[in-house]
Amino acid sequence: MKVIFEADSTINRNIAKVSTHPEEKGSWSSIEEVLSGCDRQIVVINAKNDRNVQISLNSIAAIQSEDRMCCVHELNGEMYLLSKRLKLVEEELDESDFMRINNQTLINTKYIKEFFSTEHARIRVVLTNNSSYFVSRHYIKQFRGKYK
Repeated sequence: MKVIFEADSTINRNIAKVSTHPEEKGSWSSIEEVLSGCDRQIVVINAKNDRNVQISLNSIAAIQSEDRMCCVHELNGEMYLLSKRLKLVEEELDESDFMRINNQTLINTKYIKEFFSTEHARIRVVLTNNSSYFVSRHYIKQFRGKYK
C-alpha cells in the first residue's frame, strides 16, 4: 500500500483525514484502530535527576501551573516539570482529552472517576488515581456543557 500525505488547512488541527478506495471500506476500522493506538508523547523534566524524559499523554492525569513552568502529574503518582506556561500547553494538547478546570489546572477527562457539587458554587472532580481538583466558577459552564 502506498501512503500519500496532503495538507489541508480547512480542517481542525486535531483531525486526520484518511482517503481510501471504496473497496477498502471494510478495513477502515482496523486503520482507525492503528492510528488511534499511535500515542503522542511529551518531553518533560525529571526533577530528581534533571534529565529530559518522554512520557505518554495517556499517562497524564493533570497538569498544574507552577509560575513559569508546569507540574505534570501522572496516574502512577510520578511528577515531572514542563518548561512551558499552562496556556501554551493547553493550546498544544488535544481538546477532547484535556480540559481546563481552573486558572492553574488542566485535567485529563478520560480519567474522571466522579464529580460532585461543593460549597461556593464549585465542583470537585475525583480522578481514577484518587486525586481531586476543584472546578472554579468561571469554568463550570464549560465543564457542565461537556458532562450533563
